[in-house]
Amino acid sequence: MTMTKDDVFGKVQEVLVDALGVDDDEVTGSAKLIADLGAESIDFLDIVFRLEKAFNIKIGQNELFPDNVLSDSTYVVDGKVTDLGMAELRKRLPHADLDQFDTTRNVDDFSDIFTVETIVKFVQGKLQ
Repeated sequence: MTMTKDDVFGKVQEVLVDALGVDDDEVTGSAKLIADLGAESIDFLDIVFRLEKAFNIKIGQNELFPDNVLSDSTYVVDGKVTDLGMAELRKRLPHADLDQFDTTRNVDDFSDIFTVETIVKFVQGKLQ
């Protein structure tokens, strides 16, 4: 049975409510995991585990949240993601909207790309 986008969103919403202790009405498509929902780095491991369980999928290390790109001097210079780094992020995060981030490329702003919608798109891609 194929899951609709709404089905996937509903399950992702449940996962985030459980993992982050937020209310369902806070988990909107545009909600940012860190800025809006209060996620911390340790929460990302829990979210990945819960997504794997909820959807019966396997998520590789750094697949959903590839923060290792930001710690590589090939991809980041003086706190800004390089052209090579943006190309790598676009390759590894086809489910993420990187256009806004691409305007500043500030490493400190990177977490803003992780919205509920980003996770929904990621899961949809894994289910295909």
